Amino acid sequence: MALVTSTEMFKKAYEGGYAIGAFNVNNMEIVQGITEAAKEVNAPLILQVSSGARKYANHTYLMKLVEAAIIETNLPICLHLDHGDTFELCKSCIDGGFTSVMIDGSHHTFEDNIALTKKVVEYAHERGVVVEGELGRLAGIEDAVNVSDADAAYTDPAQVEEFVSKTGVDSLAIAIGTSHGAYKFKPGQNPQLRFDILEKIEQRLPNFPIVLHGASSVIPEFVDMINNNGGKMPDAIGIPEDMLRKAASMAVCKINIDSDLRLAMTGSIRKYFAENPSHFDPRQYLSPARTAIKELVKNKIVNVLGSNGKA
Repeated sequence: MALVTSTEMFKKAYEGGYAIGAFNVNNMEIVQGITEAAKEVNAPLILQVSSGARKYANHTYLMKLVEAAIIETNLPICLHLDHGDTFELCKSCIDGGFTSVMIDGSHHTFEDNIALTKKVVEYAHERGVVVEGELGRLAGIEDAVNVSDADAAYTDPAQVEEFVSKTGVDSLAIAIGTSHGAYKFKPGQNPQLRFDILEKIEQRLPNFPIVLHGASSVIPEFVDMINNNGGKMPDAIGIPEDMLRKAASMAVCKINIDSDLRLAMTGSIRKYFAENPSHFDPRQYLSPARTAIKELVKNKIVNVLGSNGKA
């Protein structure tokens, strides 16, 4: 099986009331943990790469890791650029074999966002690649994405029809209360998703796939694992998983998960060294880290996304 686009995945997800997991990858163990989990529960996958991950791991190495995952799992896998911010970056990924790209023009004016997104869409569609655009801005920090609370903005439902029709995008990332990074809400705050905004967007864009970024839930046990083994993470509250599941039952067809993967890996490695301070073989501490990622992803697929058995 070759890499696929997300088109058929999203069509089935919309009709079936579930979402596809889009998991960020940086190295071999993360790719293995994610894809082994998906294979066990027979779920379709989007593996996504940020600009920072591409610089870190090298485009060629990442492509070969994803190709290996397809051979090992025989799952439908889409390879997606996460938060591409320039036409040149999107073009490089399209030319390099990605089957999906995101052009994030949300930091531009509405008009400039349309112009940039349309340019990427025209180039991508000529080559059989799908495009995700973004309206609204999520607060938080993740890789090169850094948006303050003051600069964050919910998606305006009144703009979505014009944006989609003028750009030709295949899916749309919106801001309804999720945020990038692990530090989502302070203790005592009550995280909420703006389902009223999502409903208005769904009414204006019927049968159109919507994307949620910043949807890690910040798993408490991994935060505790880090704090108890030399880390200094403050208390963090993520979006409750039942809210994400509700979003997946509506128009949301793609849910991005990155921070939880990082917490799982880091927490596992810190715990290993706390218990085995004299060990130095990377295989010894990366193996349980890979397992932690695998178990996390299985939980997300089954209990949040609902995409198990849908490959």
